[in-house]
Order: sequence, then C-alpha cells, then structure tokens
Amino acid sequence: MTTSPRPAVKRNLRGGRKVAAGARSGSLPLAPTTAPTTSWAVKSSEVLEIMSSLQEDYYNLCMEKSRKINSFVWHLLQEVDEKIEKGLEGITLNIAGNSHLMPVERMTGEDFWILSRILKKNPYINGLDVRYNLISDVGAYYAARLLQKQHKLIYLNLMFNDIGPKGGELIAKALHKNTTLKYLRMTGNKIENEGGMFFAAMLQINSSLEKLDLGDCDLEMQSVIAFATVLTQNQTIQAINLNRPILYGEQEESTVHLGHMLKENHCLVALHLCKHNMKNCGIKQLCDALYLNRSLRYLDISCNKITRDGMVYLADVLKSNTTLEVIDLSFNRIENAGAKYLSETLASHNRSVKALSVVSNNIEGEGLVALSQSMKTNPTLSNVYIWGNKFDEATCVAYSDLIQMGRLKPDNTDVESFVVDGHVCLAEVSNGLKKHYYWRPTYGEACSQSSNAGSSLVPVGPDL
Repeated sequence: MTTSPRPAVKRNLRGGRKVAAGARSGSLPLAPTTAPTTSWAVKSSEVLEIMSSLQEDYYNLCMEKSRKINSFVWHLLQEVDEKIEKGLEGITLNIAGNSHLMPVERMTGEDFWILSRILKKNPYINGLDVRYNLISDVGAYYAARLLQKQHKLIYLNLMFNDIGPKGGELIAKALHKNTTLKYLRMTGNKIENEGGMFFAAMLQINSSLEKLDLGDCDLEMQSVIAFATVLTQNQTIQAINLNRPILYGEQEESTVHLGHMLKENHCLVALHLCKHNMKNCGIKQLCDALYLNRSLRYLDISCNKITRDGMVYLADVLKSNTTLEVIDLSFNRIENAGAKYLSETLASHNRSVKALSVVSNNIEGEGLVALSQSMKTNPTLSNVYIWGNKFDEATCVAYSDLIQMGRLKPDNTDVESFVVDGHVCLAEVSNGLKKHYYWRPTYGEACSQSSNAGSSLVPVGPDL
C-alpha cells in the first residue's frame, strides 16, 4: 500500500470516532511512503476489514504521523489481537528482528516510537521482546518513556539494538521510579562503563527488578566492581548476567569484589560470569565465598581460563555447599585431573548439584568415564554435558550405557549413541544449559527445556 498525502478518513471500530490521516506530519522526519511488498504486506482493501484494536491503533497512528507501516510489526500485531479476542492476558509481544520464519523489516527508533504509543495503555501485554532490531538511542528514549507510563510491563528484551551509553542512561534512570518491570535484557548493547555505572546506581533505588542481563555490553572494571558493591545491599535482584566485560590486567580484581558480594548477599540465585578472563586465583575467590553463601543455585563461569588446579577449590567447597544446583564450566581447561576431582566429590559427598556442563574442557576418556561413574552413585545429578572433549571407546560405551539404562535421559545430555561396525560412538545433540541464549531456533519451541536446562532447573522470576 502507499500512504497518500491526501487526507483520508478512517472510522475507529471501537468508539466510532473519525481520524483524519495523512494531512499532517508528526514531529519525526517523514519516512518513505511505499510499503514493503512482502507476502503479507498491508493492502488497501484490508484496511476496512480491521477488527483488532492494536492493528487499528497502529494504522491510525501511522497515518496521523505520516509514517510508513512496518509490515512485519503489522503482521505480529494481528497475532496478538487474535490472542486478545480469545480472552488471553499476560501476552508477550515478540518482534524479534532475527526471525528466520518470515520476512523481517527491522524496527528503527521511529518505528519503536509508534509501537510504544499504542502499547502505553494496553492492559493485555506484559512482555515486549524487540531483540535484534535497530532502535538505537532514539528507541531507548521511547523505551524509557514506556517504562514510566506502562504499568503492566514485567519483561523487556532490548538485546542487540545498537543502544549506546546515552540510551543506557535513559533506561536506567527510567527504572528509578518503575515498580513493575521484573526482567530486563540489555545484552549486546554497547552501553560501556558509563552506561554500566548508571545501571549500578539504579540498583540502589529500584526494588522490583529481579533479573538483569548486561552481558556483552562492554562493561569495564569500574562498573563490574560497582555492581558487586551494590549487590551486597540489594535484596531484590535474583539473577544477574555480567558476561564479557572489557577487563585489563591480570590481577582479577573483579573476582575479589564479587567474592565479597557473595559472602554478604543472601538473595542472588543465578550469577553469570562468562568470559571474565578468570583463572584459578579467581575461582578460589568465588569458592571461598561459597562456603558462606546459601542462596546461589546457578553459577556460570564458562569461557574462562580455569584449569585442573581451580577444580581443587570447587570440588572442596561442593563437599559442604548444599545450594548450588547448576554449574557451567564449559570452554575452560580442567582436563582429566579436574574432572576426577569433581567426580570424587559428586560420587561421595555432594547431593545438591543437578546439572554440570564440562563442554570443551580437553578431558579425555579417563576423566569422562569418572564423571559417568559418579552418576551411578549420585541420584541427584541428572544433567551432564560433555561434547567437545576427547572421546575414546570406553567413554562412548559408558555414556551409551547410562542412556540405555535410563539413568541419563536423552533430553538431559548433549550426546546420543550409535553403533558403526560394532563400535559404539557418540554424536552431538542440540541440548544444553543455554543453547538459545543468543538466538531462536528455526523450528520447534524457542524455550525448550532440553536446550535451556539451566533456566528450567533454576527458574528465576519471569521467563517470557
């Protein structure tokens, strides 16, 4: 369709008021007037048949402000309207820009402005997922305003939207007075140290946010330490993701402060410290704190530089710690010795750990078989992920036996067995603790328990 410059009159089907559209332009710059020609682009003949309020409001506002209709948004609003007509509430509006299932016209900041206007007073939507779009700091401004005015929103996903430090500041300040948002994902937006400091300051004031994801945001040492300091007092955050900060130096100062935080904090359930350049000294700081901590259930220290010596500290603390349930050690280098340290503790002492990932840790057959043996004596350990290590035939047979006897369920591991010329082999399956952290699958469930076992085993707040 094209947005003609002639004044057009459209009747609002809910209240009978008429809206003059196209005669005036809004405060934002005029967009191109030709709509995209996707298979479900809006046609003129369809406009009069609109019966759904969100689509209607979106169309009216686009006409009023002389904005191009984003056909991707249009299509998804139709789906939400159908859910509302069925009487559903607590709906998450998913406008992910990385969808592989339909043509995507990614939203800009101006598109998000229109969207925020129609969602401002909508009572049915409590979740908004706009990951992998292009809303930038412009959209962050309108997201901040939405947080100030929309009092039903409990989940907001803004990951990878080209939001910078200024946009991060706006959103953080909006959360000073917001009392409804429970889960915010800022993953992949380069808010840097400046934006990180505003979020740390926000946690001193906000008392409703339960989950905060600032992974891949280019935080620096100052902001990581600020979060650790604030979390010694904050009593509402249950899960925080500080993955991949930009840290310089070899002294691992951040883990000293994070360790102190774990000694003082009694409500944090999940802590993600992936890609922190953590070595054995760093894991020792965390383990020393875990002797005192009785709330943390999910520890993610994947993609670090931890070796077998670090496993001595972890294995020792697991003998007395009874709260840790999920441990992600993927992409470290614990080798056979480290795997055997863990196996001995899991077999003889610990009965709280439910899931362990040692993916790509340079473990050979001896260590992998030791882990499989610990499952035979430990009834609690249900999920084990081992792909990316060095399998020999003894390893393949050990895990094949666990699967066949029902001790290790197919959905709870990332391997499956098959036989070639009388030899048992293992193949990779797409299961794990957080397979869909960055992306959505092209088919099947987006949040399947087998692919995202970490959040299934340790659910924290809303997971929409």
